[in-house]
Amino acid sequence: MNPSQARLGSLDALRGLAALGVVLFHYLPYYDKLFGHSFELPQLLTDTLLFGRYGVHLFFILSGFVIFMTLERTRNAAWFGLARAVRLLPALWAGIILTFTSVHFLGPESRAVSFETALLNATLLHEYFGAEHVDGAYWSLVIEVTFYSWMALLFYTLRDWSRLRLAFWVWMLVSYVGVIWWKQIPESVEFLVKDLMFVKYAPLFIGGMLIYRLYRYGRPVVGDAVLLALAVCHGLLAYKMPYSLFVVGCFAVFAMAVAGQLNWLANRPLLWLGGLSYSLYLVHQNIGYGVISWSYSAGLPGWLGVALALCTAIALASLIHYTVEKPAQRRFRSWRNRNSTARTIGTAAKVAE
Repeated sequence: MNPSQARLGSLDALRGLAALGVVLFHYLPYYDKLFGHSFELPQLLTDTLLFGRYGVHLFFILSGFVIFMTLERTRNAAWFGLARAVRLLPALWAGIILTFTSVHFLGPESRAVSFETALLNATLLHEYFGAEHVDGAYWSLVIEVTFYSWMALLFYTLRDWSRLRLAFWVWMLVSYVGVIWWKQIPESVEFLVKDLMFVKYAPLFIGGMLIYRLYRYGRPVVGDAVLLALAVCHGLLAYKMPYSLFVVGCFAVFAMAVAGQLNWLANRPLLWLGGLSYSLYLVHQNIGYGVISWSYSAGLPGWLGVALALCTAIALASLIHYTVEKPAQRRFRSWRNRNSTARTIGTAAKVAE
């Protein structure tokens, strides 16, 4: 693996580690809070795993980095939207089927949703219609899709980076105002600020995009550097201590990976985990809760139930990754390449005429 591949591979490894952190947070301290474990978690372990929920914030930084790279390589908004849909939806639909079925057989009963709600989840617009999540982890996917929509609109409308930067400045300022005066936001703009502009998380995406610009084009101009500093510092206001420092640390670790200082992470096990990360995120929470609850009903030791839940989630994630996620991506790339070739031949024929 050459240094460039290792550098990008380290980002996949970070994605895998972040997903594992989220899983362990849900299975240990969060399950204990919701339902209660039969064993006592060591306080140090509990305090450490509470940081795992902020692995999602690393996903958002990575998403900003990757999406800007994708935008620069995609010729129009339609192709961008189609590529994102193929990337997210097939695995999501498989995850919804598995989670919906598991919850109705294994529980927890409090996590069950109607069939109509499950269908609405398949669009990733369900939260905007007041519907519950099939799996609690889907809240971040709604934000992701909203971010993709904003970027398709901004990138393909404004085109020029200086105009895009101005839009990001406005978004950043609104994000600061939003988190500082969170409880005082007028009801008339609350949906726009909190949901459509997701001001608690937007600077994470913006920061990821700015780090991509630095990676792609070298030293940033002053405006970019200041905007990146604001994106990092936003976390100090948006989240409580000490988790705010952890979010700032996510930026630092991510920047180190992009700079090639964490290439050692690009090893086979972590790259494999990074590849599974999206599918693992989709199926781990409610299915895992059901497995843990079943293990207690069966009289198994609590730690064994957690281990079974983790193994089940990884097995299902592997199933989705290798039978749904990768084949869908492969077929889409093949179809896109054929379309591109046909378009090139058609253009050449017109020129020849």
